[in-house]
Amino acid sequence: MHRRLIAPGALAASLLLAIPASAASYSPGAPGIGDPYYPAYGNGGYDVSHYDLRLKYQPQTDELEGTATLLATTKQDLSRFDLDFLLEVSEVRVNGAKASFTTSGQHELEITPATPLPKGTPITVVVRYSGVPSTKSAYGFSTWHRTPDGAVAADEPEAAWWWYPSNDHPSDKATYDVSVAVPDGTQAISNGALQSTSSKLGWTRYNWRSNKPQATYLTTLAVGRFDITTGKTSDGIPVINAYSKDLGDNDGAARASVERTGELVDWLSGYFGPYPFNSVGGYVPNTTTGYALETQTRVYYSPKQFANGSNTSVVVHELAHQWYGDDVSLAGWKDIWINEGFARYAQWLWSEHEGEGTAQELADYVYASHPADDAFWTVKPGDPGPDNQFDTAVYDRGALAVQTLRNEIGDDAFFAVLKGWPKDHAYGNASVGDFQKYAEKVSGKSLAALFDTWLFQPSKPAAPAAKGASIASRSAAATVQPKSWKKIAATNSAHQG
Repeated sequence: MHRRLIAPGALAASLLLAIPASAASYSPGAPGIGDPYYPAYGNGGYDVSHYDLRLKYQPQTDELEGTATLLATTKQDLSRFDLDFLLEVSEVRVNGAKASFTTSGQHELEITPATPLPKGTPITVVVRYSGVPSTKSAYGFSTWHRTPDGAVAADEPEAAWWWYPSNDHPSDKATYDVSVAVPDGTQAISNGALQSTSSKLGWTRYNWRSNKPQATYLTTLAVGRFDITTGKTSDGIPVINAYSKDLGDNDGAARASVERTGELVDWLSGYFGPYPFNSVGGYVPNTTTGYALETQTRVYYSPKQFANGSNTSVVVHELAHQWYGDDVSLAGWKDIWINEGFARYAQWLWSEHEGEGTAQELADYVYASHPADDAFWTVKPGDPGPDNQFDTAVYDRGALAVQTLRNEIGDDAFFAVLKGWPKDHAYGNASVGDFQKYAEKVSGKSLAALFDTWLFQPSKPAAPAAKGASIASRSAAATVQPKSWKKIAATNSAHQG
């Protein structure tokens, strides 16, 4: 994954452009949504409710043609607004009328509608475009991954720019229709449920629908030759999995892991509540990247995740994100602990279920394995900074904080919090502070000191604090490595390219 800090710099300079006197009360939307980790990501001035993407992709040449229709509402009197995008645009229309457009910065598409847009106006934005995504880069990187038979769009914290224009920040979630035409014999996979397929003149079109709010970075597209399997969970949720036909020696282990998706969703539902979406599954394309990603309803797995055999632990991690990260999304990128701390903790619970080490034993081991002068403790899971957003400490220290919370408030309150949080904030966004308030409400305890000590202090909690949280810091048993540890540690690369 990518860990960068992008300075706003000249991105705000365009705000200084004069606007016509007749539109004096109108102003451009900000070229960034205001996230301190990634100031240039997302845009101000509007909120998107739905994306309709109609695409055509040729795997041999990596040529992509598209028409994106965005349904949105203005949040200010708007003279101009931006979308995040990299491909070549041929036409933009806003509410049916042609709009002028240009580019700025490294990934900004600036759109000026024919007439200014008052606050609260529903708008329909149509963008026609084409290009070769693999030739595009921003800030020195690309998140469009070619495969021998196609391509994959899956990355964090950004991936949309390479294949559709968007308001690219998790705080602006929307529903999706993704329709993709590919040559016959090739499949196109995206999020949600497959609504229909049709073939004409050598091309097959796949129509996918995500009917619950979805963050842009959780939207995925995979084109290639796949073996697709289907099934249902015990609750009747459709399961759709896909495997590249050329996975080689990793094929068996990938299937032995991902084919357990329905079982693992059933198990996780016991902790987190009913599965929140209309479909579930995963896909394993023949990519050279090493990470996995919780792309909503259709998890992306690198073949490398299965290089040493089956890996249900990584499947548990990514499926746990469907509740913690996808259903309830972070308010800003600094709130990454809500995603990763709980997905890692789900692996600890799975370890306990499998008889390979309890959550407490894993917490003890993490605490004992890192001396006070270890840089591990300088990373603050509650606000790690963009350079440490996917640091191992966010996962392991983050899960340690979850176990500490469990010990502090007791199992009854803890598991009520674990299940109630996704329901209380369903399909929305929330911060670490919001989670603390929710845990305090459910448990009836003040948790400010606990959250500060375990999530926000750049140091190892002192022994008294650790003892109070039932972390066996001085116990000889704490240095014994739980059986599941190597499997769990092997997923540390899950969010690292």
